[in-house]
This record gives sequence, structure tokens and C-alpha cells, in this order.
Amino acid sequence: MFLGNLSSDSRFADEANLFELAPAKINLALHVTGQRADGYHLLESIVTFADTGDRLGFSDADADGISFSGRFASLLPTSVEGKHGNLVLKARDLLRKALQDKGVSAPPVAIHLEKNLPVAAGIGGGSADAAATLRGLMRLWNVGLPAEELAVLGLSLGADVPMCLKSEPLMARGIGEELTALPDLPSLSLVLGNPLVGVSTPGIFRRLTQKDNSPIGALDGDWISFLKMLRNDLEPPARSLVREIDQISSLIGAEGTMLTRMSGSGATCFGIFPSFEAAEKAMENLNGQKPEWYFQAVRTVGQVPERIQ
Repeated sequence: MFLGNLSSDSRFADEANLFELAPAKINLALHVTGQRADGYHLLESIVTFADTGDRLGFSDADADGISFSGRFASLLPTSVEGKHGNLVLKARDLLRKALQDKGVSAPPVAIHLEKNLPVAAGIGGGSADAAATLRGLMRLWNVGLPAEELAVLGLSLGADVPMCLKSEPLMARGIGEELTALPDLPSLSLVLGNPLVGVSTPGIFRRLTQKDNSPIGALDGDWISFLKMLRNDLEPPARSLVREIDQISSLIGAEGTMLTRMSGSGATCFGIFPSFEAAEKAMENLNGQKPEWYFQAVRTVGQVPERIQ
């Protein structure tokens, strides 16, 4: 299998037939409401997606291949094998099998992954990459799967993949597979920050002492006021495991956020700012204080508000 080089100037990145963005996923709130008999935790989460993320390119090829570039490319697994195998390759193989079982051709493909998002960061990087792979390959191969079948295939890759397939504001329930669109959620200006410390999601859940927390409930008031009443139930155990989360949350909050919170199982934290200009200024300040960490100003998808209070 061709792995390519890990430099940012990979020729394939510019020569691909088509591209897909794998946007960062942000859990604006995450409540753990129970646990199933099989051990999976039940969640309620308000999820949105950023206008930045990883980027994947796809091209016809004589044989399957994958290449990498980007700041975090060196941290990626390059094999499909094992529990922690590369999700892009797993998504390619699962989609190909599903199509071939239907008698549909799925010829060799060269994939390039520009890895811009931190790894194991609570913003769905691997899941977003898998979802973008499914979308991109269906476009390249000019095929489709019924939405329900595609969601099941995505769920087999990871609990976050079905929501990443949609990449729109939504409420996720169950283990992440019960999705309800939130068309009224506004576009938000955020700064994402990560101390580049990987976090084990199973490790966070093992530290979670309360697993039957209150659900999110219905929207009450404006979105910012409503989000302030909510929480991320994984944040306390994550803070106890990764002390840098305290620091990065405090640094972001000191820039004048309307709300600061951790996303997913961490260690990425986000701050909501009243404007994108304010978010960009905060990002510059934070990069000056901690240049070795990851900070990114983003806009999320959603309705563009006249003004955020």
C-alpha cells in the first residue's frame, strides 16, 4: 500500500479529482443520562460543526493508496489493522464491501488526508475523516446508499460518524445514533484550544461517577443563555485526568468569552465570542502565550444571527 510522504506539499493533495472537508465537531453541551446493559453510555448532546477541519482528496488510481500531510499527520495510524486502525481506510473498505455485495463496482482509489485537527481531541477528527471518506467515495464512484443503510455503516465505524455524515447542527441522543436537526441553532464564533495532550475516551468514562444525569430539555430563552444552563458531564473527570484542561479553559475564558466549555471527552475546549473578529484577536493572543499548543478561530454552521448577546 502506498503511504506517500508526510510533508505539506504532497503533489497528490493538489491533483485529486475531488475534495471533502471533514469539519471539526463541537459538543456545545453533553449530558450523560444513563448506561445500557452492554456498557455503552446514553448521551444527549447539542452538536455543531466548524468551518475548518481536515481535508481529504480522492482520485482514481491503478491501486489503492493513501498519503498524508498536515500538522498532525505524523500521529496517524497508517494501517487498517486493529482496534485503532486508520478510520479512513476502514471506511473505504466497509463502503466497498457494501457496494460489492450489491454488485456495484468500487474501483481502486488514491486518498490524501490533510490532517489539520489534533488527534484524540474530542472534536471528532477521526470520525469526521471517516464520514468525509464515505461522502467523497460515493461522489467519486457515482454511487449512493439509502440514508438508513449509510447511517448503520457509519455507526459501525464509531458512534460519532453518523452525526459527522450530516455535519449540521443537531441533537444527538442514545449512543449518538438518534439525531434530530436543530435548524434554529445560530452560527457561532469560537476559539478552539487544545494542549496537544491525547485523551482516552474510555478512560474518561471510567472516571465518571454519576451516569444518570438530567437530560438537556427544551430550549429555554436564547441559545447562549440556554447553553449556559447546560454542561459537559465528561469535563470534571477529564479535568482530573488531564490537568492542562484547567489551564487552557482559563486562558480561553480570560479572553472575554460568553461561555467556555470542553468539547466531547476533551482535551479541546472552546470559547464562544460575540464576533469572529473578537475570536480572531483572542486566537492571536493565545498563540502568543502558548505557541506550542493548538488554537483556532472558527465559525460554526447554522443560521447567521443579527447579533449575539
